[in-house]
Amino acid sequence: MKRLKHLAFAGLAALGFTGAASAQTSTLDRVKARGELICGNHIALPGFGIQGPDGRWDGLDIDLCRAVAAAIFNDPNKVKFVPTTPQMRFVVVQSGEVDMLARNATYTMSRDTSAGMSWPIINYFDGQGFMVRKSLGVTEAKGLEGASICVTQGTTTELNLADFFRANKLKYEIIGFATNEEGVKALEAGRCDAFTTDTSGLAAERLKFSKPDDFVILPTLISREPLGPAVKRGDESWVALVKWVHYAMLNAEELGVTKANVDEQLKSGNPEIKRLLGVEGKFGEGLGLSNDWAYRVIKHIGNYGESFERNVGGGSKLQLKRGLNDLASKGGLQYPHPIR
Repeated sequence: MKRLKHLAFAGLAALGFTGAASAQTSTLDRVKARGELICGNHIALPGFGIQGPDGRWDGLDIDLCRAVAAAIFNDPNKVKFVPTTPQMRFVVVQSGEVDMLARNATYTMSRDTSAGMSWPIINYFDGQGFMVRKSLGVTEAKGLEGASICVTQGTTTELNLADFFRANKLKYEIIGFATNEEGVKALEAGRCDAFTTDTSGLAAERLKFSKPDDFVILPTLISREPLGPAVKRGDESWVALVKWVHYAMLNAEELGVTKANVDEQLKSGNPEIKRLLGVEGKFGEGLGLSNDWAYRVIKHIGNYGESFERNVGGGSKLQLKRGLNDLASKGGLQYPHPIR
């Protein structure tokens, strides 16, 4: 019997299932012990992840990282941001260098099934488009026959570009760059006829031009781009934590709970609000958090609508419409799952 137990333990150990290993795989425990969340983010994408002159990072993705930190520490500033390039963004997740990546990354089948990562939620639904100089006279994507297209290498953007031109039997010249920043600079300098990436990214990059009104984003979308955070595969409790932080922000918006009124809402008689804010039930326990975890998120960051508005919506320079990113109750795809 002892020998059988020894062999069974040895077999599990060979696969990495030891008591010590199990303890070490808890991302939440590591984050708590470290005293801060490490979050991979974009180098410089207005509205989603960009560093201001004062050194502070802001954006929709940045808010998600801060919301996770607020849920854990009751302090949204306990985050270390690690700017990542398109080529390195997934490497830092797979290696464990970051606890989560929030960097307008597209959730695809291959990334979900063979890249060693999990994708808890989609925090922005997007689609790939093209930006051209107005003087080119092009009004839709099929008018780019024979055009030179600037694109970031090693991305789904590059693959979608090839698929679109092949499917429509159009000729084009590809000019690849390591980063979006290099590509848009090339477009502005006249080195290519168009630049392609997610439409939210196009709107953000256009803000950097000296004469943004000289450029137009074509209405054609050539792909579906569900963008969201990624975490290293293997820690389902961590996946759940990131997931429910986002859902808490959606629930708060649906229920009318805001950063400004969250303290008053603690007195609400609405059972959904009571559960959301931790007044009723013990829904933080399953996440390894205090029961007021969602209250912390809303108090420090606000609900999803507030984050959207100030970073990419009407309160920002991007002026993006909610569209697909509106609540499901308003015709969008953001569906707040029930806390109960």
